[in-house]
Amino acid sequence: MVKGSFVLAIDQGTSSTKTLVFDENGVAVARGSEPLRTHYLDGGYVEQDPGGIYENVLVSVGKCLDDFRSKGGQVNDIKTCGITNQRETFVLWDENGNPLHDAVVWQCKRSTGICDRLKLYGLESLVKEKTGLLVDPYFSGTKVIWLNENKKEVRTKIADGKAYFGTVDTWLLYKLTNGKSYLTDHTNASRTLFFNLETLSWDVELLEKFGLSKLNLPDIQASSSYFGVTDFNGLLENKLGITAMVGDSHAAAFGEGCFSTGIAKATMGTGSSILMNIGTEPKLSDQGMVTTIGWSTETHVEYALEGVIVTCGATIEWMKNRLNLFESSNETEEMANAVPDSNGVYVIPAFSGLGAPHWDMNRKASITGLTFDCNKNHIVRAALESIPYQIKDVITAMESDTGILLEKLMIDGGLTSNQFVVHFLSDLLEKDVVNLGFPEVSALGAAYLAGLKTGIYSSIDYLKTLNKGKVITVRPNAVNEKVKAGYTGWQLAIDTNL
Repeated sequence: MVKGSFVLAIDQGTSSTKTLVFDENGVAVARGSEPLRTHYLDGGYVEQDPGGIYENVLVSVGKCLDDFRSKGGQVNDIKTCGITNQRETFVLWDENGNPLHDAVVWQCKRSTGICDRLKLYGLESLVKEKTGLLVDPYFSGTKVIWLNENKKEVRTKIADGKAYFGTVDTWLLYKLTNGKSYLTDHTNASRTLFFNLETLSWDVELLEKFGLSKLNLPDIQASSSYFGVTDFNGLLENKLGITAMVGDSHAAAFGEGCFSTGIAKATMGTGSSILMNIGTEPKLSDQGMVTTIGWSTETHVEYALEGVIVTCGATIEWMKNRLNLFESSNETEEMANAVPDSNGVYVIPAFSGLGAPHWDMNRKASITGLTFDCNKNHIVRAALESIPYQIKDVITAMESDTGILLEKLMIDGGLTSNQFVVHFLSDLLEKDVVNLGFPEVSALGAAYLAGLKTGIYSSIDYLKTLNKGKVITVRPNAVNEKVKAGYTGWQLAIDTNL
């Protein structure tokens, strides 16, 4: 039987909603998950049903509560709730709470032309200076402009001051509180192209230039703060306070312990998102990173740099599915260790261009350095090495941009199971690489932030003690000249083909 005080954490992602209950020690004691449908349309349009997102959350929460009860948990012992969400996806709705359009997902490319126009008008530097972001379809703002210009109902409602904007956190909060709370947090606000990093408020000048001055925007507050109460449409007898909202990558970083300057996290999946804590002042990047809010409490704000790597695990999947070099990705670790080095072979995984810090989206993938004495093990090893090499590129650029040296790297994602990659990464960075070994780190971060507000978790220092006994730390090998030489070759291979 589970006893004590508990936190409910909702992780509303692109493909599913996961709900977990965490105890006072940060241990997950119950789970519920529900898949979510995404509509991939012609022209690179990607959408979701706003009502479907809300219903999806309710189903996930219901499953989690059932699991909690089945283990002897008392629902009244759940003291608070935190929400983390897919970033940049947004909903527009009218004064009655009815969506004006399907939710536009972060993957959607419909606003490429808008971005080109904003750059032509010379707004790129102003946007970066104020928001820390790039003019890119990835962020919400340009797609809101597209809807305003291309959808008559949206345009009319915005002009009449009756259109309400919200990222997924805001939409869920609005629905869960029956329209009583219209709020967002610093992290989600910082992904919209509307938010000023210095003033921590919506930027009036940018909204005017975007033609969106009359768009209603939620009030902004700290990630760890009081947002309202909900009974989850009758799933609970008593209303539960919502005391955290935070974007999913930020939540993952917080859950993994990126509490202070110089600690970074890398999610190693199909691609990679690298977020490094840069302290209490925003610093802009000259090398293709974006500046964002890392996390915030009511008395404290931490900023972060973020770099996106387009292709990591996808390279390995391509070699399996297209080249048939192995049957399972689990074989790659043994294959890489079967040869002493990559024999001068480099895989440049630019299948969809190169992300940070190179930002060459027209680049094509290549395999270089092949000779007759190379075999498939060398190619597989080179593919695995390309993952740490790209992460090193980003970390080096972040250090150069900020003057802040990496202290340690937290890692999560499917590739963390490959010990060749993890050890190579530690040797290359010459830093500790730390794996929490917990897959639902975004939910954990949301729980930590919610629990901080309510006192279930007393302080950041207390949170550090919770993670201490759970992590797997890989320390760098002092004798790593071969790794350094390999990275020099990587830099030449990258530059040669740029």
